[in-house]
Amino acid sequence: QVQLVESGGGLVQPGGSLRLSCTASRSIFPLNAMGWYRQAPGKQRELVASITRGGNTHYEDSVNGRFTIFRDNAKNTIYLQMSSLKFEDTAVYLCYAEHPRHTTPFWGQGTQVTVSS
Repeated sequence: QVQLVESGGGLVQPGGSLRLSCTASRSIFPLNAMGWYRQAPGKQRELVASITRGGNTHYEDSVNGRFTIFRDNAKNTIYLQMSSLKFEDTAVYLCYAEHPRHTTPFWGQGTQVTVSS
């Protein structure tokens, strides 16, 4: 299995930036896709951004143009660069990874992002 550990969450002011990291316990090259979900109180979990093994990216409409997902294969890490943060971006952000031999994804423990003035 793949262990995923997120870091980089914290408190940031509106309009500010934050970069989340998700480091895997093994090479991320064989993984079909990796990305980030977020869960805010009272709201459904939503897919924020994803990146495939081939480098194709997807962004949720509300973050498109503000967030960027990228990876560093040598470090077994994906990142979520978040800019122009808004109050509504406040959530627990969870890293996931899809393995070609597993029907369900692997999940990290989550990291809290709080946007507050």
